[in-house]
Amino acid sequence: MKPAAFAYHRVETLDEAIERLGELGEDAKVLAGGQSLVPMMNFRLVRPPALVDVSRVAGHDYLERDGDALRIGALTTHAAIEHGDGALDGGFEVLRRAARFVGHYPIRVRGTFGGSLAHADPSAEWCMLAVALDATVRLRGPGGERDVAAADFFLGFFTADLEPGEVVVEVRFPRPWPAAALQEFARRHGDFAIVATVTALDLDDAGRCREARVVVGGVDEIPVRVEEAEQVLAGAEPSAEAFAEAGRAAARAVDPSADVHGSAEYRKELTGVLVRRGLAEAVAHGE
Repeated sequence: MKPAAFAYHRVETLDEAIERLGELGEDAKVLAGGQSLVPMMNFRLVRPPALVDVSRVAGHDYLERDGDALRIGALTTHAAIEHGDGALDGGFEVLRRAARFVGHYPIRVRGTFGGSLAHADPSAEWCMLAVALDATVRLRGPGGERDVAAADFFLGFFTADLEPGEVVVEVRFPRPWPAAALQEFARRHGDFAIVATVTALDLDDAGRCREARVVVGGVDEIPVRVEEAEQVLAGAEPSAEAFAEAGRAAARAVDPSADVHGSAEYRKELTGVLVRRGLAEAVAHGE
């Protein structure tokens, strides 16, 4: 299929993009990599009257360390993170590993980090990692800049806390999580995940878990942080038994719906398995 008719506007600066979006109205869409938006337009699932192409805006494709924190520019491609430079070393390697799950390589070359977050797919790798690792999303619009915690940014299925005329400009991860992993199950590599999980552990010098993060995608309209599983891990020594119990707790806590890809019970079972596997992988990476 082909998209419905639309007007196309290419801009060279972020200020120009915000001004043009204000002129075009709230139904206009931002085009960055286009790897999610354009297929939806082709299937006429969305019919924006206008696109504002920001792909040539300079200065927003970067991976930078700011002390312990990591800053990622909104126009940074998935492939740039997959082949990320030293900015990802020292605790953010999970992002490099996770990038390999994002679609196929041609998609990773064109698709952008900020675009993925703005798209707000609840099973998207970057959305889940942003929630799990306490990221902050920086937005810019007609009223200036504002920061939104990733946990508050995702409002529903394909719905994010973006006011009319606002664009994502940067995502900031506040501290490293060396012991972290992403697991997902899809029918084929590159397909949308049926269920995906992010697990992360902060271990003390004695090897016990000070803090844990368990986030599940594909079971609700937003990435779900599962505190019941995190509580199982708090203060525990990493072990197969603790990981299995956390997986069972996560499976009990989620409330997925059924679709053509699997029943609710199937998704709950997948949740438990992926949490257990993810925790074991996270510990292995943190050693």
